[in-house]
Amino acid sequence: MTQNRADTLALLTRYYDAFAAHDHATMLDCLTDDIEHRINQGPIEHGKEAFAAFMVTMDTAYQETLAEMVIFANDEGTRAASEFRVLGKYLKTAEGYPEAHGQSYDLPAGAFFDIRDGKIARVSVYYNAEDWVAQIS
Repeated sequence: MTQNRADTLALLTRYYDAFAAHDHATMLDCLTDDIEHRINQGPIEHGKEAFAAFMVTMDTAYQETLAEMVIFANDEGTRAASEFRVLGKYLKTAEGYPEAHGQSYDLPAGAFFDIRDGKIARVSVYYNAEDWVAQIS
């Protein structure tokens, strides 16, 4: 499949629109079967099943909206990045972190992507976890 910048920008827009709608099926459709998910300050997970389980956990513990989204892609459409703010509420206590009671947070964040055959093959998400802990403490 031939890739280009416009196709990759459209793919990532679809992915983030699905995130905003809590549409896990569409998000998963944007991914390769062997997706590599590099979780911020966490493990590297592989495959759609692991990604789907991660999304269920996230939806249970956090209520998040992404704001000020900017998406970038190289000319070939094989690499991309996004920058945004995460506006969220901490709903369920995560192991090793302060107790959740609906605290709000506002974090700058970014993600990096590898694109293969018109799908996301890798996503690496980054934000400052110390900043998040300070905001919810």
